Amino acid sequence: MRTKAIVTGHSRGLGAALAEELLARGIGVLGLARQPNAALAAAHPGLLREQRLDLADSAALAAWLAGPALRNWLAGAETVLLINNAGTLQPMALLPAQDPAAVAQAIALSVAAPLMLSAALVAASPAAGERRILHVSSGAARKPYAGWSVYCAGKAALDHHARAVQVEASPGVRICSLAPGVLDTAMQGEIRATTTEYFPLRDRFVEMQRSGGLVAPAECAMHLVDYLLDADFGREAVADLRDLMQ
Repeated sequence: MRTKAIVTGHSRGLGAALAEELLARGIGVLGLARQPNAALAAAHPGLLREQRLDLADSAALAAWLAGPALRNWLAGAETVLLINNAGTLQPMALLPAQDPAAVAQAIALSVAAPLMLSAALVAASPAAGERRILHVSSGAARKPYAGWSVYCAGKAALDHHARAVQVEASPGVRICSLAPGVLDTAMQGEIRATTTEYFPLRDRFVEMQRSGGLVAPAECAMHLVDYLLDADFGREAVADLRDLMQ
């Protein structure tokens, strides 16, 4: 395979849709998640490889990256893609109600894992002509939301990581931290299941769901992969998919 991809959190939601979109285009995918995706594995037995991994466990991730699996997967590819999709809204609460252990776990999953994987991908694929890294960001990286301080901070970290890596201008490395819009995923269910005490803007997202304002993951994945494979990918270190589609 001339192009190979890695997708984190491929077992459900946007991650599953992204993996499906890549596989449908004949691109091999290594999925990293705590749980496998049986439907994808059955549909694409020759293209999908899965690794059970808790990306919130930085020590476990570091141990896996120190082994040969990543380098073996990327061997022979001319273009390698990394989509850092896995993340969490938790702890979704105002500052006094946040559990410090939950904060640490969220940052390990949403920040440490993408940065570790990005560095490892580039180091493990010296023969590839192009390494393209896409962080799945959020509008919350650029606008503060009460109750989402940890989520906002994590996504903002990905945005600034992309800016700094772009400035480095490493040969063959392109990166973008891309906000995909508001999607109809389990995360939205988490928002609707909470209370305004923990997330004051809850009702706004409830109404968005009622009015049909949420985007289907499959539709988002199609446009996101289009951009990832486009010649303009990485020209802007931080972008919003909705702007790119205009």
